Amino acid sequence: MRIALAQINTRLGRPEDNLEKHLDYIQQALRQDAGLIVFPELSLTGYILQDLAATVACRPVPEDPIFKPLFKASQEIDVVVGFVEEDARSRIYISAAYLSGGQLVHVHRKLYLPTYGLFDEGRFFAAGSSVQAFDTRFGRIGMLICEDFWHASLPYLLWLDGADLLVFMSASPSRGLTAAPQLESSRWVEHINQAYASLFTSFIASTNRVGYEDGINFWGGATIHGPDGSLVAKGPYQQEALTIAEIDFSTTQHVRTRLPLLRDERPDLTLTELRRILDKG
Repeated sequence: MRIALAQINTRLGRPEDNLEKHLDYIQQALRQDAGLIVFPELSLTGYILQDLAATVACRPVPEDPIFKPLFKASQEIDVVVGFVEEDARSRIYISAAYLSGGQLVHVHRKLYLPTYGLFDEGRFFAAGSSVQAFDTRFGRIGMLICEDFWHASLPYLLWLDGADLLVFMSASPSRGLTAAPQLESSRWVEHINQAYASLFTSFIASTNRVGYEDGINFWGGATIHGPDGSLVAKGPYQQEALTIAEIDFSTTQHVRTRLPLLRDERPDLTLTELRRILDKG
């Protein structure tokens, strides 16, 4: 499969404007024969929403005016977008939707909401309550959003649930200026992506937004790592870009033959020890 990672700059609280950019990048990806395009966290709305969150919330249904063109576009290319989701009881979530063939395939609701430092998500959003992999025309995929992939239990669960491609979407701000040519925040994210690819012998596709919002900078730097931890593709820092790469799932088979971590994994042992730890309080 050919996967396209769209690291874009979004306009805060302007989903109509952001939708137009999504449709433009989808056309760019189609011209390069991509089968899947992935946008960053909250790509349809912008990140620092706070009290605006409820006003831009929507539901991933074909009747929604924002999602309607995306459902149509997904008849030609699979699309992953980030948005603010409102459920039937008016709770709002940071969510990601996977669209394919004009249908909604899966929605992931962000499970871990950072509320520390410059982050304030827990004040404005509800936390998701489940994580699972899902089947696509390319294979089985799992999605996580930003803080989610800093908690190793979630990619581990997706790995056990059959995902051979883990998609990470983020709105990671620039932090940690040093004398080195790379920000500390980008180094952390890239290192953890490579580590997960190696530990879970799976493809890791990560896309992060760019630009400024309320004085905060986002650094971009999309990456794809192979199941042996190798860097397959890398987007630039500090600019919008569409990074496209070929993913060959036969590589996963070769790696897992040489390094049978999945074969030898013991989730029953993990469950037993988790129960022991929880019982101890």
